Amino acid sequence: MTDSFPYTVAKELQAYVYRLIDPRNGETFYVGKGRGDRVFHHVKEANFIADDPSAIMAPKIDRITEIRKAGYQIQYIIHRHGMDDKTAYQVEASLIDAYPNLRNAVRGHHASLYGIASVEDIMHRYNLPEAKFSYGHRLLVITINKLRGRRDKKVIFDLVRYCWPLSLERARTVQYVLAVDRGVIVGAFEPLKWAPAIAKDYPDIGGIVDEPHRIAFQGERAPDDLWDMYVGEHGKRINPIDIPPSRQACRYIGF
Repeated sequence: MTDSFPYTVAKELQAYVYRLIDPRNGETFYVGKGRGDRVFHHVKEANFIADDPSAIMAPKIDRITEIRKAGYQIQYIIHRHGMDDKTAYQVEASLIDAYPNLRNAVRGHHASLYGIASVEDIMHRYNLPEAKFSYGHRLLVITINKLRGRRDKKVIFDLVRYCWPLSLERARTVQYVLAVDRGVIVGAFEPLKWAPAIAKDYPDIGGIVDEPHRIAFQGERAPDDLWDMYVGEHGKRINPIDIPPSRQACRYIGF
């Protein structure tokens, strides 16, 4: 089975967007953007760590391993090619929005700002006041991807506090954590304790598992003056000049 492209083929492909398909049910389980042999790298990574019992597998690698153990081969689809990188990132983000049940760790390039949204969401987002970051606070800004409604502050708190691949030492220097949904700050919280993410320490959050290689925090809603400063009544939108869109879910501001 092909696991690399000849130079002449890679040159013609330029930047491309690809899908990985589970042959057992025809489901697309991963969407990515790449150049050269990028489409093949995930299977090679799975092969590399297959014999390491201590390895922590990303969801896509876990799915690949499961497929191969069942005796099947991953199906590769080049969804669109011949693009520049900027266009390819846009196509990738659109496909990630379109396919359910993906094993992607992030939603795509700039998806939190320009991704799928209802007309009501668009009207609400761009009519909101703009957030300011000139108050001198050490902030951790976290984009949460699973939020279905911005009014339930408990849901927002649970999503933003558990759990993230961050340095424990650096996280402990943060004064406030801001929860962001599609470019809008929807919550502000004060972390009181950061620790490895162990589910039993968070009995009020349902459906979580131990992820000791990540960290989570115990905390509380930020004081009212801080909440008004960063969130306000209905949320405040982030100017991309202040915090440029990124594929990273977590970013430190004011350090």
